[in-house]
Amino acid sequence: MLDLNLLDYLETFLTEDRIRKFKEILSQRTRHFTVVTEDVYQMHNASAVIRSCDVFGIQDVHLVEKRFGKRLDSKIAMGAQKWVDIQRYSSTRGCMDHLRAKGYKIIATTPHIDSRYLEDFDITQKSAFFFGTELKGLSEEVMNGADGFLKIPMVGFTESLNISVSAAIILQYLTGKLRQSEIAWRLTEEEMLEKRIDWSKKSIRSIDDILKRYYEINDLPGS
Repeated sequence: MLDLNLLDYLETFLTEDRIRKFKEILSQRTRHFTVVTEDVYQMHNASAVIRSCDVFGIQDVHLVEKRFGKRLDSKIAMGAQKWVDIQRYSSTRGCMDHLRAKGYKIIATTPHIDSRYLEDFDITQKSAFFFGTELKGLSEEVMNGADGFLKIPMVGFTESLNISVSAAIILQYLTGKLRQSEIAWRLTEEEMLEKRIDWSKKSIRSIDDILKRYYEINDLPGS
């Protein structure tokens, strides 16, 4: 259960501009779409995808790190990892099962098969967009298990785009289309309050001491 008294307390340590900014950004956040990177090797690519998710209002990102381990570069992500919720998986199957249980369609992004073009994509369905490795793309597990396929229209000799570029193009187009629709794409009030507490904690120096003081004042167990 959310502790709204804690939120009020934490916001006394923030400026009015900061509080307003949090509310403004959260009003544009969505979990209707989410993004998955599968075994991305180049650290800067995974980090740039996180940054694009923040820019275009995607709240959750899922990283399958079966082969290469953790691949985030905080300098390239430019702090975006503080504002986007990142979930990590050691297997592709585990990630796909988790997302399906949450009601997401598994959408493989690939230029190499008979995919649906970006402008024709059905935005009404909750969708998890999977992006693969730089050289080989998505695994057979994703390709065989996907509910749909998506590609960006291209007219040049080059057959594919860098993963971070692809993610940015897809997210910019589809989130823009989503915001012009009648779909209930926003976070719930409870989700927004939850993130305000989380982001407030991440914005306050000496947060551990401040939380300890709050729990002592209110005779609450620390958490």
